[in-house]
Amino acid sequence: MPLFGNTFSPKKTPPRKSASLSNLHNLDRSTWEVELGLDYGTPTMNLAGQSLKFENGQWVAEMGVRGAVDQREAQRLWRRNQQLEEENNLLRLKVDILLDMLSETTAESHLMEKELDELRSVSWRRK
Repeated sequence: MPLFGNTFSPKKTPPRKSASLSNLHNLDRSTWEVELGLDYGTPTMNLAGQSLKFENGQWVAEMGVRGAVDQREAQRLWRRNQQLEEENNLLRLKVDILLDMLSETTAESHLMEKELDELRSVSWRRK
């Protein structure tokens, strides 16, 4: 027997009702989004003065206070730069080939002129 009376025994809590009291489970998805504000939009963050937003699985820089170039524009310019460099390399190769062809043709024409001069000198000696 306890010294100061009965032992501590709290009352049992009544069991909870299984059905919800709200009617939110009856609403369709679009109404749920409107009512509860589940349409968050694109996530954005500000990091070191540059504003970034999450689009198509990547963080993309927005036009910030510093006037930063949009990342998509930078990628487009980088690709265009790569294309122009490849085109420039191809054109340099074509110029080198044309110069080789020109030097070969010039060398052949000099050899032909030399042979022609030799044949003329031989024909003049025979006369």
